[in-house]
Amino acid sequence: MKRLALALGLPVVLFVVWFVASYGSESFYVPPLRRILGAFADTWTLERLRTDVLPSLGRLAVGYALAATLGIAVGVAIGAYPRLRAAAEPVLEFFRAIPPPVLVPVIMLFAGIGNGMKVIVIAVGCVWPVLLNTVEGIRAVDGVLSDTARAYGITGVARLRHLLLRGASPQIAAGLRQALSIAIILMVISEMFAASNGLGFAIVQFQRSFAIPEMWSGIILLGLLGFTLSMLFRFVERRALGWYNGLREAQRKGS
Repeated sequence: MKRLALALGLPVVLFVVWFVASYGSESFYVPPLRRILGAFADTWTLERLRTDVLPSLGRLAVGYALAATLGIAVGVAIGAYPRLRAAAEPVLEFFRAIPPPVLVPVIMLFAGIGNGMKVIVIAVGCVWPVLLNTVEGIRAVDGVLSDTARAYGITGVARLRHLLLRGASPQIAAGLRQALSIAIILMVISEMFAASNGLGFAIVQFQRSFAIPEMWSGIILLGLLGFTLSMLFRFVERRALGWYNGLREAQRKGS
């Protein structure tokens, strides 16, 4: 409960400040928050959530899952084999430096303008933090533990599961956390190109039709979705890395 209060405290304060500061606003482009909240209730009905928000979340989930799977698999291979890492590192750094939104027109040429294009855009942009963090996590696995596992004949899948993935899991989780925020951004960007539904599509349509309160309501909904996904990820991360957090806490108390 205390963690939840700390997480919600600042957003609630900022929300109240926004409400009070904008209460008497007569600006067409920055309407009062009370008007935006009224538009929110009228705009984001269950039907609208079904037609625009659910497709966005579906693309986000598929693209993020693809990026996580590919990033961890390739990252483990590159991190475990120094020669492969030396050969792949220049290529990785080259593609990592290219902003994912720039690739949208290129991906559209090969994947069309359907859901596949949007999923690929999300996956291509999200894979890099997962892959690079996995590589560094595998490289940082304790050499003594690695030698001990080898001495006891722990190889193959057992070595991958209990030594490499477990040892690298804190950094893999850090990469997945970064990828989640990137996935939300790319979800919106991909839906601004030749889309017929989705949260990004809806926000752009509101902007083009000068439905400004509705546009702001879409931005607020996007922020709420991002916040909810972040809280859900933290919950899963704390459960999955309970052993690591416990170890850090014991080390902190011991020092």
